[in-house]
Formats: sequence, structure tokens, C-alpha cells
Amino acid sequence: MKTLIIEDEAFAADALEKTILELRPQANILAKLESIEEAVEWFLENEAPELIFCDIHLSDGSSFEIFKQVEVKSPVIFTTAYNEYAIEAFKVNSVDYLLKPIKKEELQQAIEKYEDLRQNNLSQELKNIQDLISNVSPKGGKKTRFMVKSGQVINTIPSEEVAYFVAEEGVVLLVTFAGKRYVINYTLDQLEEQLEVKTFFRANRQIIVNINAVKEVNPYFKGRLHLSVEPGLQDDQIISSSKASSFKEWLDL
Repeated sequence: MKTLIIEDEAFAADALEKTILELRPQANILAKLESIEEAVEWFLENEAPELIFCDIHLSDGSSFEIFKQVEVKSPVIFTTAYNEYAIEAFKVNSVDYLLKPIKKEELQQAIEKYEDLRQNNLSQELKNIQDLISNVSPKGGKKTRFMVKSGQVINTIPSEEVAYFVAEEGVVLLVTFAGKRYVINYTLDQLEEQLEVKTFFRANRQIIVNINAVKEVNPYFKGRLHLSVEPGLQDDQIISSSKASSFKEWLDL
């Protein structure tokens, strides 16, 4: 079983490798990769493995980006501390989805599932899984909560508690009305598609704002608007003249 591990925490990768070899001593661990960049480069230079174990949260972003950049036909067993990605995971050749900390018996079941599928037309079965998930996924469903991490603690933030999402220094922050800030693994473009349009508005390239976080709106130069939000931001938030009209309609001014 030629196996690839994609995991950015070295101790977790080593522990996973050890458990895999305990369960399947004949397994060949081809490599342990730590990032999207490293994984993409590996796939471009090597033959496809028989099975991939892949953490969803990597040091340089979501591992789903790997599958957008290169064609990966190998089956995948995803591992993560977050459970909100299950549907997305199954759209990417997923055999199974394991929540951390990974239990040996659950890993055993996942490997057995892979082996069973391999003996019974794995590629067709993976397509059936993808089709099933695609059909049962709610169309146009909007996110109602976000999983965030503070130290080693994982919390759930309902979307109504989010004042805005703001891009700062290469990351996107979720900022609550209470002023708490969390790094989240979404781009503003992705969030714009997933948020309820009656509540959230993409004001500019930097911010998506909750209507209840709008503190003040003032005319600005050349038909633009100056937006003040609560909690406050250090940078000025300017709405372009092309968006000013739709923003006013959204506010029902």
C-alpha cells in the first residue's frame, strides 16, 4: 500500500505513520509533506500513491487547494480537528473522514473501507460517493456558524455574532461584535458566496460587513462612501462609487 501523508504537524505525521505501520506493516510510506506548496510539487514530480492521508488545515492554507492546482486521482482519507468540512472532503475522492485525535480503531475501519472499495471498483465507488454528496448538499445553503480556534480550544461562532470579516496582512479575520478576532481559513471571495446577502455585504476588497455592524456612512470623494463599523478598524473603509448605490439599497436608505 503506497501511502502519502500530508500533515503540517510533525508529531501528528509521525504518530499517523506509526499507527498505519502497526495496522499494515507492509505499507510503504512514500513521503510526509507539510504544506500545499510541497504537496503540489510532489504530485507534479511523482507517480500517484495508492492512498493519501491528508490533514485539511495546513500551514499555508486549506489542503483542498492542492486538488484545485493539480489533478489527484488517488483516494483520500482526510484528517482534521474540525468537522465542518465533511461534505467538501467527500467531493475530493474521499474514502473517509477522521476527526483528531485519531483513534486506532477508527483508522483501522477507514483502511478496511479503502481496501474493500479497492477490491470492488474503487474509481466507480468514489464517483458514486461524489454524486451522492452533490445531490444531497443543500442548494444555495448559507453558513450559519463558523468553527474557530483559540489556542487549543475550538469554538463555534454563530454568523449573527460576526460583525465583519476583514483581510489583514495576508489572512482573513472573523471579528465578533464583542471585539474578538479569529483567523479563519476562508478567502473573502469564498465567504461572499456562503453568507446570507440580507445580513452581509462585500463593501470592498478588504471587508464583508454585517448590517448590524454599520455605525455610520458618509459621502466621500467622487461618489464614494466612507464606512465606519463597530468594533472600529484602524484603516478607512471606502465603498466605491460603483458599489455605493447597491450598498444604500442593502441598507434600505
